[in-house]
Amino acid sequence: MDLKAHEVINMGDVLITYKIMPDGVDVDLETIKNAVKEKLEGIAKINDFSEEPIAFGLKALIVRVIVKDEGGITDKIENMLSEIDNVQGVMVSEVTLI
Repeated sequence: MDLKAHEVINMGDVLITYKIMPDGVDVDLETIKNAVKEKLEGIAKINDFSEEPIAFGLKALIVRVIVKDEGGITDKIENMLSEIDNVQGVMVSEVTLI
């Protein structure tokens, strides 16, 4: 967990890691990053982004977000991220209380 030093963390916050699969190798991950930022504004604090090589030049976008620990938030964010253009699928890969 690589939280930024200036971030304020509250008891009961959760760090959720999502793996976002683009439609193909030609999809611009920066465009998806910007869409993620827009979708989650006011809902979650983005901790960081990274890329994970999958195969044959395809890369998944990994996004880690911090949210309040409330029921259904993981699925709500997953559904929101799934609506982004050029996203084939979204899955939760880790949930950690912080």
